[in-house]
Amino acid sequence: MIRIARWKIIATFSVCLLGILFSLPNIVSEDVRQKLPHFMQKTVNLGLELRGGAHLQLEVDLKTVHKEQMTAIVDETRALLRKQQIGYANLKIDQKGETSVVRFVLRDPSQAENVQKALRKIDRNWVVTVHASNGEGEIFINPESLEKLDKLVVNQTIEVIRRRVDETGTTEPTIQAQGNDRIILQLPGISDPAELRKRLGTVAKLSFRAVDENVDISYDAHGRPSAQLPPGVELLPEVVRRGDKEITRYVAVKKPILVSGDALIDAQVSMNQNGQPAVSQKFNSVGARKFAEMSKEFLKKQFAIVLDGKVISAPVFQDIIPDGNGQISGNFTIKEANELALLLRAGALPAPLKVIEERTVGPSLGADSISDGRNATILAFILVSIFMILNYSLFGVFANVALIFNLILLFAALSLLQATLTLPGIAAIALTIGMAVDANVLIYERIKEELRHGLRPVAAIEAGYKRAMTTIVDANLTSLIGSAVLFEFGTGPIRGFAVNLALGILISMFTAIALTKMIMSFWMGKKHKQTLPL
Repeated sequence: MIRIARWKIIATFSVCLLGILFSLPNIVSEDVRQKLPHFMQKTVNLGLELRGGAHLQLEVDLKTVHKEQMTAIVDETRALLRKQQIGYANLKIDQKGETSVVRFVLRDPSQAENVQKALRKIDRNWVVTVHASNGEGEIFINPESLEKLDKLVVNQTIEVIRRRVDETGTTEPTIQAQGNDRIILQLPGISDPAELRKRLGTVAKLSFRAVDENVDISYDAHGRPSAQLPPGVELLPEVVRRGDKEITRYVAVKKPILVSGDALIDAQVSMNQNGQPAVSQKFNSVGARKFAEMSKEFLKKQFAIVLDGKVISAPVFQDIIPDGNGQISGNFTIKEANELALLLRAGALPAPLKVIEERTVGPSLGADSISDGRNATILAFILVSIFMILNYSLFGVFANVALIFNLILLFAALSLLQATLTLPGIAAIALTIGMAVDANVLIYERIKEELRHGLRPVAAIEAGYKRAMTTIVDANLTSLIGSAVLFEFGTGPIRGFAVNLALGILISMFTAIALTKMIMSFWMGKKHKQTLPL
């Protein structure tokens, strides 16, 4: 008989049994799946083209980020020059080709060197030049630093999008960068992306700022505001409900941010003292301390809660808030309060987003794709099975049993990984069916050759498995290298194809070598058969 170590037999049985258990949730109903143990409820997710859903191409507005950076340079430069009591003029932002530049002129050119050193200390990414001859200064951001900033903004945007999408309960979204300033977002199972598109388009930059109550604001017949604004103050709109109507009024808000929304760690819907929907906020330790100090400084005074350049509420601090955690009330509906809480929890987008392409894949198209993929896989399995039986008789049946377990183990692995199955993934499975019996073909042909050389059946089988091993490993290793290259340099569905193909290759080596050899051992039993069905 063929000698196989007992532990190998137990291990092979165990792997096959676990494969059946972990692939089972993919073929049972949702009700039955919920009754299974938690570790057995994982299934393969269907991709966009199979399940249907939405495809969005988003553009990150990096120009706004660059503008904010240049505005920050202007503010920092103005603060430095005023602090050191250095006279200047014409501090402004100009364009130098495609690069934004901050320019200014010193009233006393002899101070050029000192100003240049002081400005360079503020940020090492600034390129600062101040001419001693005429006092003209120029500041711009190092191009390499600007490129790194752009990549950082895109990566941060992807993370914020991921958190906002996860809040909706969407499973397995595909979010990836494309080019320098674009992001691809695919959402399986979303049939109407309008609400999600609105949510993604909201930057959600929250800040708490002081209100200048001394500014007198008047309105013309068309509701346009006018006011004499002191430096550092701007008019921001606030929508107020009066009965069934919404009225836009303006608030004089000081530009300095006292507490930033970045300090928020949680936001939940609650009810205010009047029983209206509100959003309770919780800051980190630094934000809580700043908010408590703000409530103390502006006690009995008005402050503004600003979201994306609009005042959502302008309350008055009635008491000092020692723990620094408060409540945002803004005449919200329940839906609006939930939406605001979600956005604040997910965090602010570092840059505005623009939807430049939107496609919706219907579930009927996905059903057709699943049907076509299933038919192709079944057809491939039938044709390969017929080929193996015609060429290798009973041993071909053994190979087909191993092929069935190859598919079972493949779906078990994909379920444990909770991988997303796409059309390229189905193609990889169909390809795996053909490649899975490749090792059996090599082994069987080697056994035939050993029989022709006069070896007895048991010895021929042992020699066939042993001498075909090098060729099998080499053939599969080259395929795995190709899969690794596809995974490393591919994106989205291409990587899914690579994963499915690699798993199929690795599993096929187990089923073709360990499983078929064990089946042959049981078939031969303790009796030495004189002929083999090859």
